[in-house]
Amino acid sequence: MGIFQLFLVLCIFFASSVVGFGVDPALRISVFDELRLGDGFDGLTQVQGFHSETRAFHFQGSSREVRASAEVSAQMLKKLKGKNEFTVLATVKQDRLNSGVILSVHQSDHRFLELESSGQRSEVRLHYRTKNQKDHTEVFPYSLADDQWHKISVAVSASHVILHVDCNRIYERVVEAPSMDIPEDTSFWLGQRNAAHGFFKGVMQDVEVLVMPQGYISQCPDLNRTCPTCNDFHGLVQKIMELQDILAKTSSKLSRAEEKMNGLDGCYCERTCSVKGVIYREDEGWTDGCKNCTCTNGTVHCEAISCPPPQCPAGTAPAYIKGACCKECQPVCLFGGRELVEGDQRAVRDSSGRCLLFECRDRSMHRVVPSEPCPELSCPESEQIALSNRCCKVCRGHDFCSEGHGCLEHSDCVNLEAGDCCVCKDGFRPLRDDNAYCDDIDECAEGKHYCRENTMCVNTPGSFMCICHTGYIRIDDYSCTEHDECLSGLHNCDENALCFNMVGGHSCSCKPGYTGNGTVCKAMCDGLCQNGGTCVSPNKCVCQQGFTGSRCETDIDECADGFVECDSKSTCVNLPGWYHCECRDGYHDNGLFSANGESCVDINECKTGRNTCANDTVCFNLEGGYDCRCPHGHNCTGDCIHDNKVKHSGQIWVLDNDRCSVCSCQAGQVMCRRMVCDCDNPNADLFCCPECDPRLSSQCLHQNGLLTYGSGDTWVENCQQCQCLQGQVDCWPLPCPPVDCEFTVVPEGECCPRCVTDPCQADTIRNDITKTCTDEHNISRFSGSSWIKHGTECTLCQCKNGHICCSVDPMCL
Repeated sequence: MGIFQLFLVLCIFFASSVVGFGVDPALRISVFDELRLGDGFDGLTQVQGFHSETRAFHFQGSSREVRASAEVSAQMLKKLKGKNEFTVLATVKQDRLNSGVILSVHQSDHRFLELESSGQRSEVRLHYRTKNQKDHTEVFPYSLADDQWHKISVAVSASHVILHVDCNRIYERVVEAPSMDIPEDTSFWLGQRNAAHGFFKGVMQDVEVLVMPQGYISQCPDLNRTCPTCNDFHGLVQKIMELQDILAKTSSKLSRAEEKMNGLDGCYCERTCSVKGVIYREDEGWTDGCKNCTCTNGTVHCEAISCPPPQCPAGTAPAYIKGACCKECQPVCLFGGRELVEGDQRAVRDSSGRCLLFECRDRSMHRVVPSEPCPELSCPESEQIALSNRCCKVCRGHDFCSEGHGCLEHSDCVNLEAGDCCVCKDGFRPLRDDNAYCDDIDECAEGKHYCRENTMCVNTPGSFMCICHTGYIRIDDYSCTEHDECLSGLHNCDENALCFNMVGGHSCSCKPGYTGNGTVCKAMCDGLCQNGGTCVSPNKCVCQQGFTGSRCETDIDECADGFVECDSKSTCVNLPGWYHCECRDGYHDNGLFSANGESCVDINECKTGRNTCANDTVCFNLEGGYDCRCPHGHNCTGDCIHDNKVKHSGQIWVLDNDRCSVCSCQAGQVMCRRMVCDCDNPNADLFCCPECDPRLSSQCLHQNGLLTYGSGDTWVENCQQCQCLQGQVDCWPLPCPPVDCEFTVVPEGECCPRCVTDPCQADTIRNDITKTCTDEHNISRFSGSSWIKHGTECTLCQCKNGHICCSVDPMCL
């Protein structure tokens, strides 16, 4: 019940905000007032308008530049930026057959909001950017260019668009939602797209943008509303879902906290220390080599053992024993005038040269009888070494360390010529004079490091690290500098631009052969990439599918080249960049839209009334057509019925609504065809045959400003088919073959959608609000909604008709 009450409040609020002329000035952009239109703009003349309450201006010629200054444009677009509800209003009297832009908000080739009226094709077009940063054009078949006054309004509310003309609702559609994430350097034009194209010709009055839904009520007060907009509903649903999300996460956290608190009742938490697989409790101490260690609050603290000089009695001497850190008094033996401690061995040779080995045991030397003979050596006698503590010789370079050694913590055994010794590893110092135990050197505390400016020294076992201060990045192992966005890649320069690091930021400059502001750089091909081709490197074009040639100047005729085999009931029609199997006359598609035309079925013209047989004949259906047969015994005229008028057999006439089509009545059937153009005829109708117009004033300039087209020429640009007609360029969305599937994607470099089965690959889906998704916290999400995955910052998830698709959001990297 609360939701419906909120709907009622919203209704009252929005209705009261737009009734009459009481629109909040903060929500209104009056384009004429903002641009200060007057005599300062060439090609504009103030004239009498549809009414006399506001000013009206006549737009004429093609040498005008009616655009807002950078400051005024920023003020206007600030009201529009980020909004998903707005209404474009205008009162216009457009010259007959003129194709021109009413207003345009664009940056480079990206049109964020543009309203265009094409008199050549009798269309109203709304151009904008979608939320997935793609250009979109919504076409409404309607003719404004008839030299009559019309009130036009286009109201956008999220994905809901309504077109009103003369206070009549003409179209109401659900489209891809526009994105008003408008950059700062976006330009605002009136009556033209830019300085060279889209010139509106006629009179305009009351051109406004209202940042609110259903702003057409200010233009037509009788069209008041009594229910919320689509955006109101979606916004309310989104708020409810956000509250559900917060409630679910808060409840989950509270539940876990209660479980932990209940488990902690009566418990005493003690932090322990784990050293070499042994667990030590709080304040427990132990000896680790030559260090005394203690466990304090879960952290191990060690201090080196201090060994006092031993006071040994006569007959003993200080010596290291296995398992002890400090020297202990050991009994000695006198041998050859030298003192030896317990376990020392000495080898001597008698007068005959025989080697005798003695060992110090119990204060006296005892002879040791070897259990095995000396091994045979593989080195020459000149490389053999006699040792003082064994009778067997060894080869020079013998590995004494492999026979066992006493080098322990952080100490390495090193081979000498006649034995081995212990050496502390780099970054450690000895704890006793034989280097068997070594301790880490704190280079940071002792000032023995090489850390330079903008760093902090952190001690590590055997070494140290220089950590960069916050906001600085590493130059080498010992020094840091101010954050370099260029070096780190955290910049917004184009891949074809050079990045220059500066204090507090960076700058971008396009590489040679490319042009732009550094943030966006485009290869320079002298503007010669045609038909939507992309200049990927200097003077190299990559063509869109369906075009070929060094400049993409040639359309591939898939029909003529034999690439396509259409069903017999259809015919191959070549179109710019692609082809289509179109049902032949007398056939129509059954709704399956098969690519090869197999879905074309016969039209029963007799049953559907789509025949032109006169009353004195009988319609007889044929495969792919019909026949007007005269009943037996009757004398039939062979006349035709066309537009509820009788046309006599053999009569030829021009259509009232299309002077370029000629029709004839032949045996009860009407045949129509386009007028054949003969450019050698000086009286050729230039309206129907624009290609016969030789005047320079009828030529058109390509969008890049470097190519010129004659009247009647066509080309493709940015997935639009363009045509030059008597000096005016008119562009409309490139026609695409119909696709009847739930998920579609437009491949890179192409213009038309293709069906895909994986919803996560699709960029367009038929959103079904009944198909919801359940996220990781069991929260229901509507199809089309998106959210940041819980526990992450850059993982964006979307609900696509019951399927959850997650990907890394490139905007937060």
